Amino acid sequence: MAKNTQKKPPTLKGVSAAERAMAVLTAFRRGDSALSLSELAERTGLVKSTILRLALSLQQYRLLARLPDGSYRLDAETLRLGTAYQQAFRLSDHVMPALEQLAAKTGETTSFYVRNGEERLCLFRVESTNRIRMTVQPGDTRPMDKSAIAQTLRRYESGPPGPDDELPLFTSGVTDPHAAALAMPVFGIGDSLVGALAISGPVSRLTTARAEQIKGALSDAATKLTLACGGTPFSDAEKGARKRSSPKA
Repeated sequence: MAKNTQKKPPTLKGVSAAERAMAVLTAFRRGDSALSLSELAERTGLVKSTILRLALSLQQYRLLARLPDGSYRLDAETLRLGTAYQQAFRLSDHVMPALEQLAAKTGETTSFYVRNGEERLCLFRVESTNRIRMTVQPGDTRPMDKSAIAQTLRRYESGPPGPDDELPLFTSGVTDPHAAALAMPVFGIGDSLVGALAISGPVSRLTTARAEQIKGALSDAATKLTLACGGTPFSDAEKGARKRSSPKA
């Protein structure tokens, strides 16, 4: 019997030197003007001699600049890359897969809203496969009412939630006696509000108990979408400090 001589494709691995260089660059956080060698070592777990060698290479590509006092800051090339990313970024490429996965997971209609003056605009939507569902199309507008979606857009346009905020927001029958919704904010670069990620359905199906069951899926989806949009997701500590009371009807 002939042996199978077909070779398995080699498993690709990352380049450790590149990974260490990325660790140095990503050690910088929002609000950092410069970091000392000791701070970089603490944040990356790398020894100082390794950081010094990596910094020389990063300086050659203008990704890092060394200041007279020996500290480091991000250099101009990082701005060029950020600008190129923003120009290439298409919100739909990230939102639509998130909506599709969330709809498949929960069985409910999922949507993404932005604020447009005193109205909320539905940008993207994936309909539930259930026969009973709320009918809204991308491009449709609704008032900035008391629904969970409008509350989310209004409440977090000035910045991320605090540790005591109850999320996701849930409302049932507040503007339409037949409609219920769960909503989470999504943030982008500079922690600016990008929009609201929502799950909606009839009050007969999207009950308080059901909202409690699926709110984790919505929270996870909003966190991943915030990362994709360049925002800072809530830390595990903030999540743990957030109130865990049941959604309000």
